[in-house]
Order: sequence, then structure tokens, then C-alpha cells
Amino acid sequence: MATEQQEQPKIEQLRIHNADELEHVAGREREDLQGWIPALASEEETRVALEKAFDYRGDVTLTLKDGREIQGYIFDRRTGATLADSMVRVIPSTERTKLSISYAEIAALHFSGRDTAAGKSFEAWVKKYWEKKARGEKNIQIEPEKLD
Repeated sequence: MATEQQEQPKIEQLRIHNADELEHVAGREREDLQGWIPALASEEETRVALEKAFDYRGDVTLTLKDGREIQGYIFDRRTGATLADSMVRVIPSTERTKLSISYAEIAALHFSGRDTAAGKSFEAWVKKYWEKKARGEKNIQIEPEKLD
């Protein structure tokens, strides 16, 4: 019982009584990858670049070692012990099929599409909210942008 009484003030301190007092904790920083063409000179560089491509919210262009180019959205990846055992899964922008491509088949990667998540962080939303509130606007709503 003494332990519960000792912990009670700590719980009370965590309660927020006014939403304006809420501190904002920054999320993970997003890199601006749009237009980037990473070097795929080593196995590590290939793995890092394809992991970033998986997190990217736009289309990428993969150039395969046989010369084919595939533009699309990477929606899954499976990493194995070697590049040949690892693969990305892509939805090509020109069709609604799903392709599995081995990391070992990829000669080049280009972050070619627009990053649809760029500028749409919680921080950006809060900034717009406070700007509108400072101008004295009422019934503030932040409307989502159209995705082209």
C-alpha cells in the first residue's frame, strides 16, 4: 500500500490539464530522397539503399542488370544472407501486378517519383494549425492535399 501511495504523485504529474501545454516530441527525421540515385557499389550500400526505397512513399525506378527498367512502388522486401537471397516486391506504375526482384538483379536505383509523404508530417500540420490560430481563424481544419 505504501508503494501505491508513493507512485500516485508520479501518475498525477503525467496528466495534462490543458492541451496547449502539451509538448510535442519530434518524430523520426525523414530524408529528402526524391531524385537521389545511390551508388550500389557494395552489398552494404545496396541493402541500405533498398531499405530506404522501402520506406519511401513514392515510385522508384529499378534498372536491372539485363537492361530492363521497372518504375513502381516498393511495397515489401525480404532480406536474406546474400543479395541473391534478398528481394524487393514492386507494383509497377504501368500495371497492377506484383513483381519479385532479387537484390542481385538490380544494377541501379533512382528515387524517381514524388514523395507523397513529404511535408505532411505532424510537425507541418501543427505549424499550419498555429498559424491559422494566430490569425484569429475559427473552426480550424487542415484539409489534406490531393495526390495528383
